[in-house]
Amino acid sequence: MAWNEPGGSGNKDPWGGRKNNEQGPPDLDEVVKKLQEKFGGLFGGGGKRNGSSGSGKAGSIGLGLIAFVAVTVWAISGVYIVEEGTRGVVLQFGKYNKTTQPGPHWHPRGIQSVETVDIANIRGISIGFRAGGGNRQTGSSVGRESLMLTEDENIVDVKLAVQYKVKSASDYLFNVKDPETTLRQVIESAIRETIGKSEMDYILKEGRADVTEQTRAQVQEILDRYKAGLQVTTVNLQDAQPPEQVQDAFADAVKAQGDQARVINEAKAYSNDIVPRARGKAARQLAEANAYKEQVIAEATGEASRFTQVLTEYKKAPEVTRKRLYLEAMESVMTNSSKVLVDVKGGGNLLYLPLDKMMSGGSGGSSDGRRIIETDSASRQIEEQRLRDNVRGRGVR
Repeated sequence: MAWNEPGGSGNKDPWGGRKNNEQGPPDLDEVVKKLQEKFGGLFGGGGKRNGSSGSGKAGSIGLGLIAFVAVTVWAISGVYIVEEGTRGVVLQFGKYNKTTQPGPHWHPRGIQSVETVDIANIRGISIGFRAGGGNRQTGSSVGRESLMLTEDENIVDVKLAVQYKVKSASDYLFNVKDPETTLRQVIESAIRETIGKSEMDYILKEGRADVTEQTRAQVQEILDRYKAGLQVTTVNLQDAQPPEQVQDAFADAVKAQGDQARVINEAKAYSNDIVPRARGKAARQLAEANAYKEQVIAEATGEASRFTQVLTEYKKAPEVTRKRLYLEAMESVMTNSSKVLVDVKGGGNLLYLPLDKMMSGGSGGSSDGRRIIETDSASRQIEEQRLRDNVRGRGVR
């Protein structure tokens, strides 16, 4: 028979003080009172079980102390410090609540949680190679990332190093699942698009700076569109060269291009040297020709004017003018001639004496002169006659 059935044993009542004829749930005040008595015994008041005021008071103080200690520990555990260069992201029941700045903060533990994100550290990612490989500068090559197709349908091996940092802590944590993987895929897509729009010679030579700048701008634009919370700081083109299989042939081609450029530069230098000289010489000859032209014209004009003046004077006094012309002609002939006419006693009237040979002959000149003076008189007479005829001919004209 159950303890609460009519006629049952009253000794089986678990609530102690309840009468056998009472039915229903136990009294809540009585249960609380018994619990207070038990806690009071733990703090020194358990000797009296008759519900005295001293025991109840001691139990209340114990419960309050426990509650105070628990609340204090819970409050202290909610204090956290955000270090410089980081941000604290507060989550309330797993949902983003706010972002805290560096310094001490508090959050109700159990209701809110905090995740710290480093936003000052510069991080790096590489495309086409991995650091720590055999090459000290570029590391080990990753062909599936580094080989790219150019606009002129050539293949180029590109190795890219990118540095970035966290711009927004909340976006970094919640908007994309894996920010680093997303960034790698965005960089690879952007560099392939940039390489695909450029020619190989441009990439390998003068276009390196433009390629990196275009890639950086495109990567940042895509990250902002995704709200990934990342900021690209620098993009460095570590290496750009043809594939390893054709590097020797490409080196020969580059060398040939260098030789071509050198020969062209030498030709231009020669052209720049010889053309101005030729132009200067041509200009000088033209100037000399113009000067000679002016000179001839001036002399002809002067001679014509002089002839006109002489003709006028000749018409006025023919004999005087004729004699003056004869004297001027002789003066001109004698002035421009290296021969001298000397009057020698005992001989003919005129003697041909080559003084230029005598002067150039040095000491032998006097003996040559003596040999010329001692020539036979027939030869001298012939020469004298020839000179007279010449003079008469000038006078007649």
